[in-house]
Amino acid sequence: MELLWMILSAVLPGIVLAMCIVFIDRYDKEPKMLLIKVFFFGMLATLPTIAVESFGQRFNIFRGLYGTLFEAFIVVGLSEEFFKRLVVLRFAFNHPAFNEKLDGIVYCGIAALGFATMENIFYIVNYSAAVPDIWVTRALLSVPAHMLLGVTMGYYLSLSRFCMDPGLCIEYMKKSLYVPALLHGAFDFILMTNLPLISLALIPFVAVLWILSIVRLRRYYKESKSNRRF
Repeated sequence: MELLWMILSAVLPGIVLAMCIVFIDRYDKEPKMLLIKVFFFGMLATLPTIAVESFGQRFNIFRGLYGTLFEAFIVVGLSEEFFKRLVVLRFAFNHPAFNEKLDGIVYCGIAALGFATMENIFYIVNYSAAVPDIWVTRALLSVPAHMLLGVTMGYYLSLSRFCMDPGLCIEYMKKSLYVPALLHGAFDFILMTNLPLISLALIPFVAVLWILSIVRLRRYYKESKSNRRF
């Protein structure tokens, strides 16, 4: 019974948020099997990420805050966003179903939630004995943060997919990696420092992430709605 509860508490947040994203994409729905594939490979993307992070930590020669900066931005932020984006580029970016800007947010959000779900399983199974309420903080903070970073990634990936200027397309493609990687690094850095003054930045930082994501999602949602009128 306890094992079942751990699995449910690890899996449910990602599935619920994924269903919310799918519900928002109501005017030109994506193929269900493609969404499942992206979510599943988002989960599997945790495996190479763990390997890369373990390798990258060996090169962290810094101490104190500099060491935390390196781990947060390079070891964790960059590697996790790289592999999440790779899933979307591999399975969805060139798919015929990716035919409007909202789709970038949908696929990147789903990939990010697949990743977060597998990460959640790992944390809850391994650390719930030491931190019984870890599922609460993961459900309310970490899993939604992955989704919000996916929204940011999808926003730029869609701009790259549908822009007409090749140079601008490349620039947006780069931004689809380094902007969420920087935001991810900042999020993890705030959590890793354990310094009261820096920790105070967590709430406004998450609030800004939510506001930006809602604005971008709303913009593409309106565009999707408008396109269905014709």
